[in-house]
Amino acid sequence: MSHIDPAFLRGLTRPRSAFSEASRRDVLRLMGAAGAGLALSACGVQGQGGKEKVSRNDVQEYWSGKVKNGSLNWANWPGYMQDDRETIKAFEKETGIKVTYKEVIQEMGPWFGKIQAPLAAGQSIDFDLMVMTNGIQLEKARQLGYLAPLDHSRLKNFAANAGARFKNPSYDPGNTFTVPYESGITGIAYNTKYVKDEITGIAQLFDAKYKGRVGMMGDSQELGNFGMFLLGIDPEKSTKADWEKAAAKLREQRDGGIVRKYYSQDYVDAVSKGDVWLTMAWSGDVYSLTSPDVKFVVPEEGGTIWTDNLCIPKTAENPVDALTLMDWLYVPANNAPLTEYINYMPPVPATQRILAQKAAKAAGEEKKDLTRLSTSPLIFPTEADLARLRHYRRLTQAEEAEYQKIFEPISKGS
Repeated sequence: MSHIDPAFLRGLTRPRSAFSEASRRDVLRLMGAAGAGLALSACGVQGQGGKEKVSRNDVQEYWSGKVKNGSLNWANWPGYMQDDRETIKAFEKETGIKVTYKEVIQEMGPWFGKIQAPLAAGQSIDFDLMVMTNGIQLEKARQLGYLAPLDHSRLKNFAANAGARFKNPSYDPGNTFTVPYESGITGIAYNTKYVKDEITGIAQLFDAKYKGRVGMMGDSQELGNFGMFLLGIDPEKSTKADWEKAAAKLREQRDGGIVRKYYSQDYVDAVSKGDVWLTMAWSGDVYSLTSPDVKFVVPEEGGTIWTDNLCIPKTAENPVDALTLMDWLYVPANNAPLTEYINYMPPVPATQRILAQKAAKAAGEEKKDLTRLSTSPLIFPTEADLARLRHYRRLTQAEEAEYQKIFEPISKGS
């Protein structure tokens, strides 16, 4: 691909972290499926065909005879765990399971390239748990049978505490292979020093009154989604004809001089300084990196949700221990310290109550920070906002080529 994927550039740059935005993740596209899938059942999970079809017997067969070993190896991205490993220490103390935690995932593409050969050969990758963004690599791992089917009888905390929007996602129907770790939103950021109207929707990104002051993302999936949202099209159910209609609207916006620039990550400074007044943006960037004048909104037409997921490689040596950790993280009190550090959207809504209670007991700057966190719609979106969120369209290889052919030229001016 000639374009730079947003997941490579989007991240959780924290003032306390030495890692750049680009070090957080890689590919974030080709997400979603046409409509919600079926829950895990005896008849299997329906997909595009292949080894992602899993029956209850398959689950029982995989987990039969497997026991807790008292240790596990966890592969994650930089910046996704407290510097002092507070959450891991709490898990180890409560369960007696020793965790070896390594920040070895810098980009999804190279990570998948590293684990593909051993998984294809049925060999260990030396990790029992890993965090993968829902996109092309996760889809390949599903299709090729590289992931362990989850035993939901051992995920009672997930069942009880996961938010409804985090269950049965289109990219993994029935949460057959994954449960969410953290999520974020692609919406609109605008600078209130320059924009006096309330920004509520994508249509305002196409308004001639903001000519030369609008920022759009250069990635074709991000851009295409907003074009489809504008036209009332659900990207997860979109067709080639829908893509062409959306691309036509996006070209009109570009050719009308409304777009100042198509951005990757540098929109953060641009909207903070007023180089652009309103722009497509990622929720975590706005929370952590922009000026206080910048607001974030989930457009009334719709916004994009992306998710980093916990999953177990099929060759894991300690899958029961990994599954135990996955479920432990869905206890609100266990999830809250992680959310406090990461500042992205947790899949456990009750985490908000825990943080609010902590804020009430705190003082000074800590109270201010915790109050902001526990009341932020960027971290805890309203049900109305969540209802407007959609995943990216999951594309076959042939569809990907068509999609890129339609949308890639827009940001390149061709």
